Amino acid sequence: MTKGNGIKLEHEDESEIVLSVHDVTVAIGDKLILDKLSLDIKRGEILGFVGASGAGKSVLLRTILGLMPKQSGTIKLFDVDVDKASDIERLRIDMRLGVLFQHGALFSALTVMENVQVPMREYLDLPRKLMDELALLKIELVGLPRDAAQKFPSELSGGMIKRAALARALALDPDIVFLDEPTSGLDPISAAEFDELVVKLRDTMDLTVYMVTHDLDTLFTACDHVAVLGKKKVLVEGTIDDMLKSEEPWVKSYFRGKRARQLDLAARA
Repeated sequence: MTKGNGIKLEHEDESEIVLSVHDVTVAIGDKLILDKLSLDIKRGEILGFVGASGAGKSVLLRTILGLMPKQSGTIKLFDVDVDKASDIERLRIDMRLGVLFQHGALFSALTVMENVQVPMREYLDLPRKLMDELALLKIELVGLPRDAAQKFPSELSGGMIKRAALARALALDPDIVFLDEPTSGLDPISAAEFDELVVKLRDTMDLTVYMVTHDLDTLFTACDHVAVLGKKKVLVEGTIDDMLKSEEPWVKSYFRGKRARQLDLAARA
């Protein structure tokens, strides 16, 4: 089955891994950030990628997206080595990715509708009326009212900014969306509603979700799989139950602290 954009690479198996990071090393100047890190994400998963502040979570995300160079290793998207991909393959891959950057990163001089249309203008050649209709569809899909389409980012609340940024990430009906701290700065109610929205969209749009987060509520309630970054590698990965059983010191402190135990009890109630 292909998604709404109709793009599918010929050797792709839908049941397989959609993102594979193997032995990736990244340095900034003389500082080593990631050292031979490996991570796989299966189709339809919501992955929570967690680690201490400054550990390199956003660095890996930017490296996967091609926004930062790596020193070594292999990154495959839809079973295509991005370093060896042809221009056409790379274009097809890019059209299957959606990104919500930290703090939303909306263009302040554009309305919400115009922000959502940015990927459409970059990759598609569509009539203005059709773009307007598609943008409104995405805006409503993320739970924003239609009149939000003509508002500027400065007129939106924090939660509305995140939803507008998510609408832009969904503009091309992607197969995988990358969310960088999507609930950061939101109040608990807004954050919980956003988590519910992500799960709903995953189920209805057949999405794979790669989510950088530090939010325990999100990890407990929305994520199928969790990967913990530490010591420049993935220290532990698995389900929340696997995290709760881990004896790795940082993982134990993070997932079995007082607040985590309260969340676990609430989730199991």
